[in-house]
Amino acid sequence: MFLMIRFFTTAQQPAATIPDFNFFKFNESSFTNKDLAQDRLLFFVFFDVTCEHCQHAIKEMNEHYKEYTKSAIYLVTVDAKARVNPFLDTYAANLKNNKNVTLLQDLKNEFILKFKPRKYPSMFLYSKEKKLLLYDDNEQNLSTFLQKIKT
Repeated sequence: MFLMIRFFTTAQQPAATIPDFNFFKFNESSFTNKDLAQDRLLFFVFFDVTCEHCQHAIKEMNEHYKEYTKSAIYLVTVDAKARVNPFLDTYAANLKNNKNVTLLQDLKNEFILKFKPRKYPSMFLYSKEKKLLLYDDNEQNLSTFLQKIKT
């Protein structure tokens, strides 16, 4: 609870480079920064299944999923698998089985401390060199990310 209060009340600067992390795929295998795609832009979306803004963001991405193929998408959540699967079925049916999308659980609560998002949904676009290109936490600005990914 303390982390969530801090997450929403502290103005933070997003991580300028991708930090070391250890998240988990939904098959419970470990996923670290060493597992990231090497040949494309890296798009992290930190979301919560109960967040209405997250629902809109993921739904928008889902509708335009073919336009994100030049990026590797990492959907990161602290939510339990039992809550995430229905969320994906409702808002991300096209994304969830797409080969450039990786769904990750933050079981160790590292994302907030290391990536420094300001609120949900937090979207980070990193270069192949793992340097921050764009950050936003307003789902209405997804088109900015899409434009950058397309170029």
